[in-house]
Amino acid sequence: MGETGPEKKANSRGKTTVLTAKWVLPSVKEGLKEDWAVAIEGGKISEVGPKERVLGRYGAKEATVEDLGERLIVPGFVNTHNHMYGVLSHGITVPVSPTGFMSFLEDFWWPYVEDRLNHDLVKTTTALACSEMIKSGVTAFSDILEAPYAIPGALIAEAEVVESAGLRGILAFEATERAGEKIATLGIEENEGFIRWSRERPSGLLGGMMCVHTTFTCSPSYLRRSKERAQLLGAMSEMHLSESKFEPEICKSRYGKLPVELYQEIGFLDGDVLASQCVKVTDEEIDTLAEAGVKISHMPLSNCEVGGGIAPVVSMLERGLTVGIGTDGYITDFFQVMRGAFLIHKAAQESPQVMPARTVFDMATRQGALAMGLKDVGVLAPGYRADLVALKTDLPTPITQENVYDQIVLFLGPQDVDLVMVEGNVLARGGRLLTLDEEGIKAKMREAARRFWKF
Repeated sequence: MGETGPEKKANSRGKTTVLTAKWVLPSVKEGLKEDWAVAIEGGKISEVGPKERVLGRYGAKEATVEDLGERLIVPGFVNTHNHMYGVLSHGITVPVSPTGFMSFLEDFWWPYVEDRLNHDLVKTTTALACSEMIKSGVTAFSDILEAPYAIPGALIAEAEVVESAGLRGILAFEATERAGEKIATLGIEENEGFIRWSRERPSGLLGGMMCVHTTFTCSPSYLRRSKERAQLLGAMSEMHLSESKFEPEICKSRYGKLPVELYQEIGFLDGDVLASQCVKVTDEEIDTLAEAGVKISHMPLSNCEVGGGIAPVVSMLERGLTVGIGTDGYITDFFQVMRGAFLIHKAAQESPQVMPARTVFDMATRQGALAMGLKDVGVLAPGYRADLVALKTDLPTPITQENVYDQIVLFLGPQDVDLVMVEGNVLARGGRLLTLDEEGIKAKMREAARRFWKF
């Protein structure tokens, strides 16, 4: 998949890279800084501060200094929930018309998409998704692969492409009992094997999670088994939680409990759980999630696609929950997804005060990283990974300390992503991908989609 490979790493032994720019936004806590610089050593940030101070400190060393001019340096965006194979469905026309959430899964998504995936399709879609994430300024992501007839080995096939792209990825297979006992067992084993495999990779960019689907495709004993395996491995767990009213209704009818109550009863909930969707959760369930320290992934646009509703994210944030933002494999432009999070809650609550751009930016960076268990990503600070993005600021109105978050979330886009760096590697510069052959990937993807769409 590589074209020219990443530019020489900014962490070469004995070598320091210093990036200077008109603007640096280390985090929402630090706020916007003018004429600052970021120093990088060993793939990590060694200093962030006023340009003159940083250059003075590293001037005596053999440092590579790059002036990014009027650019704005920010932490790389973190996509907390993706389905990279989902690009296969963009524009797809199938001979069914889903009538509701469960119909969407049973009549369309499972038979026409997930159940037909193989290793070659996984690799092709992963390459396309990685190229789109890099162009959107995403430097770290969590992906859930749902391909019951592509295991074993599907996660490693996916991971090899991610690693060659240079992105930081937490990958998992969606274990479920919907396709029978054999595949249910293989699903947990796929995650276990990948978690171990990823920890041995020299790049340090890959990680794994133990992912399960839902309480309506997994029995309580299966959910408990998956959690126990994750705990033995010291790994996080993830599940899709109440994406629509369907799961709470069927969980209540089967077990006499709401999904969060069931997860609590079986000992599933703790600070090492990432709950995705969380659209139809009650106030009491939010309290339980907060008390357990569960992390949340919010998908504002894909929730609209399936008619699931609008997640009560404002209430979650008020209760102190850590909430990240995910694309869910639907709209892949991360700026559009951030705008969705900014807008829909204002409309739902009929208040322009909720979900300010500052909060959305924090969710897309620092909170997203914490939600995925990445404690040294999402902020530009000494000791953190050198995962960052430089944005063009050629806007018709000025960037200021007061409006910088609105300018980023509302008025910038992938076309403004000028430089993307992960672990000190430059993955894109001037809008051109350096680790992936974008045109070749698109051509291969189009041909794969033509074949895949023949039912």
